[in-house]
Amino acid sequence: MGMFSKSTEYAIRAVFYIAMSSQQGKKVGIKEISNHIQSPEPFLGKIMQQLSKAGLVKSIKGPNGGFYLTEIEKQKKLSEVVKAIDGETIFTGCGMGLMQCSEEYPCPLHKEFAAIRSSLYRVLNSLTLSQFNDELILGSLKLNRIEKK
Repeated sequence: MGMFSKSTEYAIRAVFYIAMSSQQGKKVGIKEISNHIQSPEPFLGKIMQQLSKAGLVKSIKGPNGGFYLTEIEKQKKLSEVVKAIDGETIFTGCGMGLMQCSEEYPCPLHKEFAAIRSSLYRVLNSLTLSQFNDELILGSLKLNRIEKK
């Protein structure tokens, strides 16, 4: 289990795959992305619509179409992907899920989670969508689960 929602996990993996493919001069379709990152195709389609609407990926329809990133999208931050899919909650919400948690009325974990949220945002806001392209192309990083034997 990861720390992000399943939608955000798939979105991050999809964007990294598209960035890597774009660096190699390729556009990729939903089916290829879905197969590579091991996600359900219809679910990924909805995620890709959100990413496209947020301006994080480009797409062209037709037989030679697919998803791709220009140099502008490649420089966008990973935090923008998280916000596009799940909103700001992971960066601002209560660690216990309480609706009324604040500095004035904190939950038991408020101070500890404030530091965690701040660190998470700082890390994700320092990473670009294309930052790991070389390692992905070389195969030293993976975007799918490796089956245990």
